[in-house]
Amino acid sequence: MSGVMPGSSEVGSNPLAVLENASQSIPGFEGGLSSALNILLLITILTLVPSIMVMCTCFVRFIIVLGLLKQAMGTQSMPPAQITTGLALFMTILVMAPTAERIHDEAIAPYQRGEITNQLEMWDRAQQPLREFMFAQIDAADNWSALFMLMNYRGIDTSEPENMTRADVDLLTLIPGYMLSEIKISFLMGFRIYMPFLIIDMVIASLLISMSMMMLPPVLISLPFKLLLFVLVDGWQLVVGSLMTSVVQPDTVAGAGTAVVVGASVVT
Repeated sequence: MSGVMPGSSEVGSNPLAVLENASQSIPGFEGGLSSALNILLLITILTLVPSIMVMCTCFVRFIIVLGLLKQAMGTQSMPPAQITTGLALFMTILVMAPTAERIHDEAIAPYQRGEITNQLEMWDRAQQPLREFMFAQIDAADNWSALFMLMNYRGIDTSEPENMTRADVDLLTLIPGYMLSEIKISFLMGFRIYMPFLIIDMVIASLLISMSMMMLPPVLISLPFKLLLFVLVDGWQLVVGSLMTSVVQPDTVAGAGTAVVVGASVVT
């Protein structure tokens, strides 16, 4: 009996041929690369989506602040990590929706319609709205020092920032600079959230000491008061609303190449 079934072909045993056939059912992949490489590129991008979600969006700010809120309230496991992560995820989707729409309208849709046949051009168009978003957060928080530090590490002279433009900052330097900015902002917001709960802990501890109740843990008594205060002021709405409004939407008029970095500000 032959090793190949009658009527079958060698295409089924060739992984590149399988990718080639699968790519025919996916519209918008008629660019300069072969269909098989387009499929591999798509799979690679899908595997990088979680990392992009963490590094290039406001998810870092949201998840850190929500984690510090749980520590400040003293409820280490309530709400569970899955709930706070899901809340931060959907908040990120909501805030990043305008940027995602720009990426679709300026890069993905033209590529699917065949107006763009070069993947590199599509990549340049796709990263532009995301770059503007990250620059907007760095500029709003006045955290250019972290970006300049990374540029100096890479050997880029930042002694005259007035002669630099956003186009001089590549994505490899912008992403860690943006993450450092987001971590700084989230810790500052977490400090402000901590203060009311810290005052309650100090008051409860002082009362227990004055009543000579040394063996009673202050956290056990202060937790109900902190929960009551948080519910009375509608804390979840205040925290979530403050987090979402703290994210600055970029000005879509100014392009990356027309913005000049001047010290800790940007002049277009």
